[in-house]
Amino acid sequence: MPIFDQMLREQEEEGTRWTPSKMIARLGKEIDNPESIYYWAYKNNIPVFSPALTDGSLGDMLYFHSYRKPGLVLDIIEDIRRLNSQAVYAHHTGMIILGGGLMKHHIANANLMRNGADYAVYVSTAEEFDGSDSGARPDEAVSWGKIRKEATPVKVHGENTILLPLLIAETFARHHLAKEQLNIGES
Repeated sequence: MPIFDQMLREQEEEGTRWTPSKMIARLGKEIDNPESIYYWAYKNNIPVFSPALTDGSLGDMLYFHSYRKPGLVLDIIEDIRRLNSQAVYAHHTGMIILGGGLMKHHIANANLMRNGADYAVYVSTAEEFDGSDSGARPDEAVSWGKIRKEATPVKVHGENTILLPLLIAETFARHHLAKEQLNIGES
């Protein structure tokens, strides 16, 4: 785990404060693979927040590294302050929630700090009958102040890998292509 060794050295010698988002950026840099979403997030300085970074293989590697070379520290509080501050100081916010659970709660809670998101789209196969956060409809988030009362949120029932490309094609991509065609017509 040489990357963790290097990060520990930077922490000790340069005073680097590692957060989950900074670690993900560093891994994206080191991956150096254009097929990786983390590579592109790093290249475009887009933070990837992960409050559950240690849940899975990466957590296992950090665990083993902590015995071999103890001392590497991840500051989750700095990340939550950064995420919440981005929401609080934004003129408008929107949430595209794919699935649910911890990540859904994390982003919705950041919007609670600003009296709710202006826009929200939930995409999930989960249903609300079992009481799970994943299955909760947007009106539950409105009741908590995570989505503004005047917003018109939607929940799309379906599988993310099928629906996300369709949503992007019919929204962001369509807008981008229309703008490009307008620019071509003006030249």
